[in-house]
Amino acid sequence: MTSGDKVILVDELDHAIGEMDKMEVHEKGELHRAISVLVFNSQHEFMLQQRSFSKYHSPGLWTNTCCSHPHPGEPSPMAAHRRLKEEMGFECQLNKAFDFIYKAHLDNGLIEHEFDHVYIGYYDRDPVINTDEANDYKWLNVKALMEDLRSNPASYTVWFRIIMEKIEERMPELLSH
Repeated sequence: MTSGDKVILVDELDHAIGEMDKMEVHEKGELHRAISVLVFNSQHEFMLQQRSFSKYHSPGLWTNTCCSHPHPGEPSPMAAHRRLKEEMGFECQLNKAFDFIYKAHLDNGLIEHEFDHVYIGYYDRDPVINTDEANDYKWLNVKALMEDLRSNPASYTVWFRIIMEKIEERMPELLSH
């Protein structure tokens, strides 16, 4: 087993308190550290990723540009950059936007309970997706995205729906274009 199979268990203040196998943490619903990356272009469009149909949870759902878990000992900003490159094939500057904790029961019996670090970046080219991670991608203006999230919430991952609610509350300037 490699460190990539383990996630970082945390308390409600994001202090690391241990490590656990990624599948076990999702079976037990233990709080663990995660990262989510949102990438916009200069046209104020958002890069969405459709999760691979082979993912162990939420397959085929649309979500933020990339998301994952830091490896044990890996700082969250490094994990965000690493996973953006691994999943979408590019790098860009990322800035921390906010953190949040959520707990959600998924349709396959797994439980997401994450302390999620959210990063925002800007990039004006198309990605070169890793098809093991992403089935597809699309650019969508934020207004159309918000309308579709409200009309078709089951097409999106649970954490992405929460992220977009928080962006709507905390960062309305991103949604004003």
